[in-house]
Amino acid sequence: MSDPTRRNRLDEEASPYLRQHADNPVHWQPWDDDAFEAAAERDVPVFLSVGYSACHWCHVMAEESFADDDVAETVNEHFVPVKVDREERPDVDDVYMTVAQLVRGGGGWPLSVFLTPDRRPFWVGTYVPKEATRNQPGFEQLLEDVHEAWETDRESIEERADQWAAAARGELEAVPDEAGDPPGAEVLSEAAADAVRSADRANGGFGRQPKFPQPGRVRLLLRAARELGGDDYREVAADALDAMANGGLYDHLGGGFHRYCTDSDWTVPHFEKMLYDQAELSTAYLAGYQATGEERYADVVESTLAFTDRELGHDAGGFFSTLDARSDGVEGKFYVWTPGEVREVLGDDDLAALACDRWGITDAGNFEGATVLTADASLTALADEYGLSEDEAAARVENAREALFAARSSRTRPARDEKIIGSWNGLMVSAFARAGLAFDDEYAARAADALGFVREHLWSEDENRLARRWKDGDVKGDGYLEDYAFLARGALDTYAATGDHDHLAFALDLARALCEVFYDADVEALYAAPASDDLLARPQDLTDQSTPSPAGVAVDVLQRLDAFAPDEAFGDIVDAVLSTHAETIENSPLQHVSLVDAAVTRANGLLETTVAADRVPDEWRALLTESYRPDLLLTRRPRGDGELDAWLDDLGVAETPAIWADRGARDGADATAYVCRRACSPPLHETAEVDSWLADFAVTP
Repeated sequence: MSDPTRRNRLDEEASPYLRQHADNPVHWQPWDDDAFEAAAERDVPVFLSVGYSACHWCHVMAEESFADDDVAETVNEHFVPVKVDREERPDVDDVYMTVAQLVRGGGGWPLSVFLTPDRRPFWVGTYVPKEATRNQPGFEQLLEDVHEAWETDRESIEERADQWAAAARGELEAVPDEAGDPPGAEVLSEAAADAVRSADRANGGFGRQPKFPQPGRVRLLLRAARELGGDDYREVAADALDAMANGGLYDHLGGGFHRYCTDSDWTVPHFEKMLYDQAELSTAYLAGYQATGEERYADVVESTLAFTDRELGHDAGGFFSTLDARSDGVEGKFYVWTPGEVREVLGDDDLAALACDRWGITDAGNFEGATVLTADASLTALADEYGLSEDEAAARVENAREALFAARSSRTRPARDEKIIGSWNGLMVSAFARAGLAFDDEYAARAADALGFVREHLWSEDENRLARRWKDGDVKGDGYLEDYAFLARGALDTYAATGDHDHLAFALDLARALCEVFYDADVEALYAAPASDDLLARPQDLTDQSTPSPAGVAVDVLQRLDAFAPDEAFGDIVDAVLSTHAETIENSPLQHVSLVDAAVTRANGLLETTVAADRVPDEWRALLTESYRPDLLLTRRPRGDGELDAWLDDLGVAETPAIWADRGARDGADATAYVCRRACSPPLHETAEVDSWLADFAVTP
């Protein structure tokens, strides 16, 4: 059989990131058995490069090294090069990024790793420049050094590979010898206190540069403000929300958020736009609006969802993955402005001057001779400066925004990665569904459309299994814990927003499969990936990073679904996982925000609100969503028991769960509510009654 590694095989892949490298002279291979078997037969190492389509430094390394014929000749001769899209294979990325963090104290993309043919790492790094710098060797020299060591010092390489492989397994797979008690509600105060200590009180957000959005921490602080009291929690959350929305992280013309900012004051971003950031930041700003009543946060939610639907929405319902940082090969070119460009578009010198003042656009600029837009001047300041009322200033700013946005649309657009990933769609479904409950049914309908797309294209009814991604009709990869968990939560949120129990049925199907594929009863832990022979270690995703912890979301959604299907023992798995990781959560709660959130809800109990009605009255919807209630479980059921029996058949639930039993409509009312937290209200018909019982069962200081 001919050696498949003697040619570049990425033209056979659907991933846009992999296809970007299909024309490289490097003989890239996908992550498969053929590549590793060829490495073993040739007795050469594997060079693994992990990245994603919107990654700036991935582009740079590709242009410097992977497109270079001389570099490619060395790679092809002495290595089997393997290219991985981290968005398709988060498990591979997780394993070797863990090694990078253990060995180097940090990581990033592109992730560059040299492996033995049996997948053990012995060198790990990130971006490597082609030519040597003061701090590191060049890529060409690195290739020669690794090849020489492989030929002359194999014993040392094998020892290091054994040590690093063992360290990765220990870090990713280990569970405590003895479980503890599940964390109690007090872990919320510990996590919130840590969040306040990590806050940048001068610039907003958390930590120093680079500045990443931390939407989970924001929601955690808003929960702490509600349940524990204390001004610091709400202030730090609001500071973060304001800083992100006012700075360059936010796209002031088109809506939506860039990936992160390179500086401490949120001015200059890395310009890629990721679907998961739009989802998580939308839910954080919705929580901010519910907690504070500030309309500016609702405006951010609506503009971000509008951007997502417009720029990342598939016509048939799902959501694409990313927009690149670059256009015409230049990072940020699509988004930045000069005063001359503003004057050319707007014509009116006064309006152009006002627009430049509003968004801080100057001749000097703040990014390579141009300006990343920020909310540099408030509407109040503009009104004073230009002798206008605030309403007049706001109207002129909006006129300028619309004109600049229209003009920007004629620029070369950043490339779009059109993979549709299950987990990221689940996050976005939740964002739209929650906005639908709080604002407008159209958002909930959009959530249902996206959920329907994923269900049609990624879910196998026959096998009760979920695939990872869809691209132009091509479906690839087994789903991961994050895919099942995030989509189950999205389906549950869509059921709450629409009342359609078919979404609840999908959530339950996903939860059943999740437990079967990812829960290990022997160690009482949830793994992030299905059992597989092609992984060095089987990871557990406990920490919150750019997306929530899959284990944390899984625990939260299982405890909510336990209310509908108590015979499935979802609650037992919740208790087991929280017990297994109790010490980890309690020792570093801020790194495990999603698990903290789930543990607090478990300790306090869910705020169950069951509504028996054809439609939830508008006054009740407003009441349920006017405050931030992260422990709320809104359930919908038919007014009578006859239709409920049909629902139970559809859900695969044998007996009426307590959350619905004897909770039909009463006294001839169009709608009846029941509010419970381990004890229940009587049947409620009036808005004031629902309000009173929600207040009685609220967790407050």
